[in-house]
Amino acid sequence: MQSSKMRRKVAPAAADGDSSEKFDQLLLSSAICNNEDLGPFVRKAFTSGKPETLLHHLRHFARSKESEIEEVCKAHYQDFIMAVDDLRSLLSDVDSLKSSLSNSNIKLQSVAGPLLSSLDAFVEARNISQNVSLALESVRKCVKLADLCSRANLHLSNNNFYMALKCVDSIEGEFIDKTPSSTLRKMLEKQIPEIRSYIERKINKEFGDWLVEIRVVSRNLGQLAIGQASSARQREEELRIKQRQAEEQTRLSLRDCVYALEEEDDDDGLGDQGKDGYNNGSSGVLGFDLTSLYRAYHIHQTLGLEDRFRQYYFENRKLQLTSDFQVSSMTPFLESHQTFFAQIAGFFIVEDRVLRTSGGLILKMDVENLWETAVSKMCSVLEDQFSRMQTANHLLLIKDYVSLLGVTLRRYGYPVDPLLDVLSKHRDKYHELLLSDCRKQIGEVLAADKFEQMLMKKEYEYSMNVLSFQLQTSDITPAFPFVAPFSSTVPDCCRIVRSFIEDSVSFMSYGGQLEFYDVVKKYLDRLLNEVLDGALLKLTNTSIHGVSQAMQVAANMVVLERACDFFFRHAAQLSGIPLRMAERGRRQFPLNNARDAAEEMLSGLLKAKVDGFMTLIENVNWMADEPPQSGNEFVNEVIIYLETLVSTAQQILPAKVLKRVLQDVLSHISEKIVGTLLGDSVKRFNVNAVMGIDVDIRLLESFADNQASLLSEADANQLKTALSEGRQLINLLLSNHPENFLNPVIRERSYNALDYRKVIAISEKLRDPSDRLFGTFGGRGLKQNPKKKSLDILIKRLRDVS
Repeated sequence: MQSSKMRRKVAPAAADGDSSEKFDQLLLSSAICNNEDLGPFVRKAFTSGKPETLLHHLRHFARSKESEIEEVCKAHYQDFIMAVDDLRSLLSDVDSLKSSLSNSNIKLQSVAGPLLSSLDAFVEARNISQNVSLALESVRKCVKLADLCSRANLHLSNNNFYMALKCVDSIEGEFIDKTPSSTLRKMLEKQIPEIRSYIERKINKEFGDWLVEIRVVSRNLGQLAIGQASSARQREEELRIKQRQAEEQTRLSLRDCVYALEEEDDDDGLGDQGKDGYNNGSSGVLGFDLTSLYRAYHIHQTLGLEDRFRQYYFENRKLQLTSDFQVSSMTPFLESHQTFFAQIAGFFIVEDRVLRTSGGLILKMDVENLWETAVSKMCSVLEDQFSRMQTANHLLLIKDYVSLLGVTLRRYGYPVDPLLDVLSKHRDKYHELLLSDCRKQIGEVLAADKFEQMLMKKEYEYSMNVLSFQLQTSDITPAFPFVAPFSSTVPDCCRIVRSFIEDSVSFMSYGGQLEFYDVVKKYLDRLLNEVLDGALLKLTNTSIHGVSQAMQVAANMVVLERACDFFFRHAAQLSGIPLRMAERGRRQFPLNNARDAAEEMLSGLLKAKVDGFMTLIENVNWMADEPPQSGNEFVNEVIIYLETLVSTAQQILPAKVLKRVLQDVLSHISEKIVGTLLGDSVKRFNVNAVMGIDVDIRLLESFADNQASLLSEADANQLKTALSEGRQLINLLLSNHPENFLNPVIRERSYNALDYRKVIAISEKLRDPSDRLFGTFGGRGLKQNPKKKSLDILIKRLRDVS
């Protein structure tokens, strides 16, 4: 039996191996012997419609195995009998065991009954305890859940959205999956998204309100920051003025002047209060609050919407900045420029604070891109507005505000060089407009001048019109009322020029250029040389109609010369350079043309007045029998007029100007005397007439000597040299040896002002007293006068030379 299992069984061969039926039977037998599946044979039989054949084969196989079974049974019969015997003995043992077990069971039942009752009671109690514990745990969870829900509602009602979200997150993460109540769980699953959506809407509304509010706050913030920059600049200017005053005292004083600059702490609320902590979003003195922004950003971070909020914030702020760029065409830019620039300044002050304290809400690159856009727009607006402006003061006002904007935003690290470049680009236009304004103002001042000396009744008037421009000639304060040597034109023009200097320095200051004195000096030279000098020259040529007016203008020019020194010193001080450098770079007096024209006009008017008196020279007796002892009438009238003129002129004209004018007038008188002798009105004259002219010239020389008390000995001698032509001519005519004129040495020493042609013409008119009508009859046989002979030789020699 065992061996048949270990090897493959082969069905006995059929008697008729040729038929297919036998073959099928053989295959079936083989499959059964090998324990193979008979399913294919069954399907085949039913498919072919011959199940009876299959049954027949199976029965045949069963009959073929009966003999084998019998052989096996015979082979194992003895063993079977023994096994039956063993079973019978075993049954008896089983019966005894059964009775033993029954007895044991009865005993066990009697003993275990109470235990089982106790066990059932224990199990029941344990189940109840577990149910109670489970119920208590569920109640605790529900209580915690209810407490969290209550706290979340409380936080929501108090607008404490972050704590509400933390409660919701705790509910969702710890309780919602463990909630025993399905109804409560469904309610939470529905309400939690709605709560988050509600919080997002509320915080977005708060953020939207903050965006609206921050625009107004930014404008006020910008105005305050720029105002503080202006105050700081003013303090710097005051310190600089003190420093200049101290330096001036040190320069002018012989003793050491010790001074110190007191620096004040710049605690203006724009400092670093928010660099290490944003102080709950506020900014101290500036008073702007970023709490709403930080809260919105924090809530969106908690909601997991951080990137979306960053983009939302950037886009909205960019739109606000674009809106700030709009310049109203209905309002003049001069009126709206402060609001325009303050709004932009406040915007970037806020963005700087957000960048430093928000923890990544906005990137530095985004702020830089916004600033580049803003700078480009501001430059474009400035270019457009500056190109339209035709008033220098308007340009200065806007430039000052833009420079303050630059100072303010540079403190926050924003580059402002493009703005300063725009200001520098319009420097020439500003100064051209400023020159035009000054030209108009100077024209109005000169037109209103009455050419009268200025009367000052009070000390403040003296300080305002004299000391403020350093026009005083003495440090002693005069008695009041004080009559100044100049007219109102001088202080008025000085005020205009000083205002020009201050406006020019103000425009050049804080514009990115540290040393700008040369630029200021260039435009100051243009103002003095082109505008003021031209206006004074025009005034001199068109509006002066009298000696007093001409004298006043000449006096004004002298005072203006001192004022020009003050102008350049003032420009140097305001520009912050040492005075010695400014004085080293000084050129000649810039009002030379006007000064020369004024003195020429005064001299011309005086000459015309003198010419009126010189007409009396026609009354001179050129063939007088005796020389006049007190001079001719014309020279007495001229001297009286000149003495009157000097007494008046010395009150307003400086000595050097008076000397130049008198020298010109005396030279003119000398020329008129020589011209009269040379002219056709005098046919001949004698020595007595020459001696009379000699007395006249001596009177004029005496007048010149008398001016030594007013001028100086040297100036008085120079006045006398103005009469040199007349004096040398008279000396020659009265000389006993006129032929000495031919000696080059003597001529250069004593007659260098004489023209030999004039000498010839005038000498020919000189007649000896004996040369009278019919004089030859009475004087026949007399010798010729040696002096006359020498003069004839001189004339002959000079004619030969010519």
